[in-house]
Amino acid sequence: MEKNVGGYDRGIRFIVGPVLLIVGIAAVAGLLSIAAGAVGAALAVLALVVGAVLTTTAITQKCPMNSLLGVNTYKGMARSESETGDPQAGRPS
Repeated sequence: MEKNVGGYDRGIRFIVGPVLLIVGIAAVAGLLSIAAGAVGAALAVLALVVGAVLTTTAITQKCPMNSLLGVNTYKGMARSESETGDPQAGRPS
């Protein structure tokens, strides 16, 4: 899978992901109450999972959902010199 997460998209994932991870961990550990009962537990687990996914996709710069939707916010070189065998590949003219 090619990289498809970059720019502002990656930055937002780097901010929101860890925040949701911390909130999810705190809620599961009982340090934070999101809501009462089963709804609160479900929201805590949801925050934990979404935070983990956002953090992982920000680090790897690869998001399966972006691929399915045809979204690409990564602005890096399409292919490197070693992949194409062309020493001029990826260089601006």
